[in-house]
Amino acid sequence: MAKKTDITKKSTADLVKDITEKREGLRKIRFSTAGAGAKDVMKVRNTRKEIARLLTELNVRKSALNTAVK
Repeated sequence: MAKKTDITKKSTADLVKDITEKREGLRKIRFSTAGAGAKDVMKVRNTRKEIARLLTELNVRKSALNTAVK
């Protein structure tokens, strides 16, 4: 799990790259466990939470940029 300080230090391009990588990983996890039962439910949950954290930081930056422009 990434800490808030780690996420805030990353550049916007790195955040976007991490989001796409995590989403791809989540897709692979979902399809690998589709036929057999879910083996590691916590991995899916933690991946979703990490994606949400990254998206939140990205949206905070966008809103701060929009506020500064106005």
